[in-house]
Amino acid sequence: MRGIQVFYEGRVQGVGFRYCVRQLACGYEVTGWVKNLPDGRVELQACGEADELERFLEAIRESEVKGHIRKEEVHNIEAFSSKGFEIVR
Repeated sequence: MRGIQVFYEGRVQGVGFRYCVRQLACGYEVTGWVKNLPDGRVELQACGEADELERFLEAIRESEVKGHIRKEEVHNIEAFSSKGFEIVR
C-alpha cells in the first residue's frame, strides 16, 4: 500500500472538480478524500496499490476537468486507513 498527497492548481474550484475526482475514484481500488483549500487549490489524499494510484491519477489527467488543471504536485505520504473516497468540506 502507498499513500499520496496531490495538490492541483488552476481553475479547480467551482467547476465540479471534486465531484469528478470522487466519481473517478469509484472505478479504482483507492480510498481517501478530496477537498478545496482556502488558497484556491484542491488537495487530494489517496491510498492504494502503486499501480492503481497511478492509473487513478492518469484518469484525472484525462478527465473532463483536465483543462482546468494548470499544475499537479504529487507527494508520497504514509499509507493510511480509510473507507471509500469522499469529498471533505
